[in-house]
Amino acid sequence: MSKYSKEDIIKIVKEEDVHFIRLQFTDIFGILKNVAITPSQLEKALSNDCMFDGSSIDGFARIHESDMYLYPDLDTFVIFPWRPQIGKVARLICDVYTPEGKPFAGDPRYALKRVLARAADMGYTFNVGPELEFFIFHFDEEGKPTTFAHDQGGYFDLEPVGQGEDIRREIAFALESMGFEIEATHHEVAQAQHEIDFKFGDALRVADDIVTFRLTVKTIAKKYGMHATFMPKPIFGINGSGMHTNMSLMKDGKNAFYDPDGDLGLSETASHFIAGLLKHVKEFTAISNPLVNSYKRLVPGYEAPCYLAWSAANRSALIRVPATRGKGTRVELRCPDPACNPYLSLAMCLAAGLDGIENKMVPPKQIVSSIFEMTPEERKDHEIDNLPGNLEQALDLFEQSELAKETLGDHIFTKYLDAKRKEWNEYRMRISGWELDKYLLRY
Repeated sequence: MSKYSKEDIIKIVKEEDVHFIRLQFTDIFGILKNVAITPSQLEKALSNDCMFDGSSIDGFARIHESDMYLYPDLDTFVIFPWRPQIGKVARLICDVYTPEGKPFAGDPRYALKRVLARAADMGYTFNVGPELEFFIFHFDEEGKPTTFAHDQGGYFDLEPVGQGEDIRREIAFALESMGFEIEATHHEVAQAQHEIDFKFGDALRVADDIVTFRLTVKTIAKKYGMHATFMPKPIFGINGSGMHTNMSLMKDGKNAFYDPDGDLGLSETASHFIAGLLKHVKEFTAISNPLVNSYKRLVPGYEAPCYLAWSAANRSALIRVPATRGKGTRVELRCPDPACNPYLSLAMCLAAGLDGIENKMVPPKQIVSSIFEMTPEERKDHEIDNLPGNLEQALDLFEQSELAKETLGDHIFTKYLDAKRKEWNEYRMRISGWELDKYLLRY
């Protein structure tokens, strides 16, 4: 049942003195875009008559196919709490449509909707609970972000120095005012690193929440004169930022991953889902870990998983099954990072899990001991494979993936692959600071 009608939104905008409404959507990389309108254009927008030029958006249409329409999802209407309360600003998250009234094949939200529809045909709804980590740094005198912070806190520390705790608290307040249910906020392992966890929900709403979360974190941090970043590994030698993704399937109102009589309290459905993730995760790592920088987090020694294994307790495994059972039974994929496009990442996770269920795949035995402490020979004996070591390797696997082509569609698949190939080539031709420090004087 919808939360809002068109009439509800028009009434709220008038009563709350909203002066601007941002019609939001994302490009194929998950970067938030928007068209801002005034209340005089609201009824037109709510009737799906708001058009924009899609040729200027990464991965969208070509110049001769540029006209696109925004169809607002009425239930995503919120008023931004950080904007002035006289002349307020609200937002609506939109689906992108063609002039023919069809969903645009390059819209990431549509890609996720397609997989969710497939799950629904199998009797499942897909619930997700993400855990996003981020860093808060200072700007320099020229207003450019740095990797410096006064914050010297560690895991769960009550920070004695820096503004991180105040910023985190205000972010939580802002999110709650927009309908989030905040479960916990805390300092993470690395200096200047933080995490705010919000309640799980259906995958489409959670993907919307992730893009809203990133906007809110950056906006509130900037209000304090600080820069928040979801870059996976901004500093060498300390932990990077992940987006551990907790997933479960519901069927007939019950958690389909739970079986009190099953091994570890897991159902066959859960085992098949885990097996599907393990089979396909290398193929979609380019989606869940989309940056050159992502692979500098996925290395041994910094708690980031890089080995393909699963465990009910072992955090060195790629997939962990947290201890909660019953309604809370879930599978946690630990490799995604917070720079990903959440619509595409969740679409690939679900598609991989459903493939495991449909083909009744069986996962290997869980790994109980720490994989980080195993020798290469021991990992080989346990048949533990690795995630791709860099973006180029990930793209090679992605390019060969029939699951990725089917799940994302030809448009997103091709545009994404081409853009990321260019990104990798640009990176590999650049001269890094490490090279200059290492070679310039010596040679």
